[in-house]
Amino acid sequence: MINGKIFRDAVISASNNICAQKQALNDLNIFPVPDGDTGTNMSMTISAAAAELKEMKNPTLEEAAKKTASSMLRGARGNSGVILSIIFRGIAKGFSGVEEANGEVLVDALGIGVEEAYKAVTKPTEGTILTVVRMAYEAGLEKLTETGSTIKVWEEIVRAAEEALELTPKFLPVLKKAGVVDAGGKGLLVIFQGMLSVIEGGEIIPSTESQPITAENATTDTFESAAAQFDEVINFTYCTEFIVGRDTEIATDPKELKEFLMTIGDCVVVVDDEEIIKVHVHTDNPGNALQQGLKFGQLLTVKIENMKEQHKNAGSKTSVTKNETLAPEEPIEEIGFVSVAAGQGLTELFKDMGCNHVVSGGQSMNPSTDDILEAILATPAKTVMVLPNNKNIIMAANQAVDMVQDRKVIVIGTKTIAQGITAMINYDENRSAEENAEVMNECTKKVTTGQITFAARDSEFGGKKIKEGEIIGLKNGKLCICEKNTQKALLKLCKDIIKKDAVFVSVIYGEGVTETEANEVYDVLSEKYGESVDISLIKGDQPVYYYIVGVEY
Repeated sequence: MINGKIFRDAVISASNNICAQKQALNDLNIFPVPDGDTGTNMSMTISAAAAELKEMKNPTLEEAAKKTASSMLRGARGNSGVILSIIFRGIAKGFSGVEEANGEVLVDALGIGVEEAYKAVTKPTEGTILTVVRMAYEAGLEKLTETGSTIKVWEEIVRAAEEALELTPKFLPVLKKAGVVDAGGKGLLVIFQGMLSVIEGGEIIPSTESQPITAENATTDTFESAAAQFDEVINFTYCTEFIVGRDTEIATDPKELKEFLMTIGDCVVVVDDEEIIKVHVHTDNPGNALQQGLKFGQLLTVKIENMKEQHKNAGSKTSVTKNETLAPEEPIEEIGFVSVAAGQGLTELFKDMGCNHVVSGGQSMNPSTDDILEAILATPAKTVMVLPNNKNIIMAANQAVDMVQDRKVIVIGTKTIAQGITAMINYDENRSAEENAEVMNECTKKVTTGQITFAARDSEFGGKKIKEGEIIGLKNGKLCICEKNTQKALLKLCKDIIKKDAVFVSVIYGEGVTETEANEVYDVLSEKYGESVDISLIKGDQPVYYYIVGVEY
């Protein structure tokens, strides 16, 4: 039987196991483009849950499962991380109201996770993590006809997951050609194996990392301090934030808490789910806010900061690490924007185009659902439009939609930076949010995106061997060029993607390109295409990509 303590330890063990093997999982990535790899994304997702579970001393099974689901939801990164969080959210639903899980309850809970994971993916692809979890569940279900033993059932689930993983190349020829299995499926197997160590023998696989991977230590990027953005006039002294663990026996609507807070302060944001209520308010009476919060359950975390003192000292603190939180804002404007981008130039560009906040992230580091949620809540608008600008971030952005209750969130399906720029250009304040969303999504379909980067690993394309470090070009995410020289690769790529009916071309150069080099390329392109198409040169400062080219038709 699995109780709360066993489940807690199993998730911690799973986290340790995948953290130890994350690089091996990353190495399974057969595409040579440097990206936010599967092992990193999945390990960061489950590490978010493990960190919180370590603080729980004697949780019930329901408490441990809910905490796992909630933490993974907020910490989910990349498509593989989001799917993993959905699987565990389904397991949490299956454990609702259960004190101990036998084999049948365990299998049924996993089945809910499988069903929800398949529903979450628009076009489910077999040969991926979905196949592995489905076949593992089906094997567990069949095992129930022989035994109800929790241990035997989970052993069978792990065995079947391993067997399913070996079959993934048969579903996806690209895996077979590269001689590897699916990285997401392998990650799930590693997690299930980590859980088995506890379920079967009571042993938590030890951590091999001196410092767990978290959003805080994953990058050293900085951004301007929120404290430095305060106006000279601060209406209330204390920025008060706290999280309440909801008391299930209290049926009071959290909206009542929000209404009270609005009488004692401003910038009130109250977000809740089945487990917690997260509160932010600017007030002169933080004690009153906390006292009111206690009517809904126990206080889990409390943070009170003197904003006047922060503002006074802001001049000497020009930057903070990326883990500085954004202050939530009251939704008073009609429409606001959140974009995802990496690089100072692109950040400034999106802000100049009207984005309230730009979440740092992209191909090499996918932001978590919580990162995006934080930016949404810090946008003072009744409707917030989110531009993920990367296909591997769209699912995380969609996860944030249902987590916001005091404003509407619309995710625009931008898969590249070029699409994001086009979407913002086509925004019209005279249209409604829904009309704008339709137009912006439609406009992204008219954009061809070219990217010049380097091969992060040895690979093969079109029968030609690609060596790590060589320059490669991509057209709408598909590898099409391999060259020794960056400028030559860009010109060859432009020849492929700039057609006669193109109306606008943007060339965005990254941190590895000098201004002189960029201007040289611009001059060549202007001479060749300038009479028929409008060409813009933009300093993006983006990592990973030497150039990003957007062609609008």
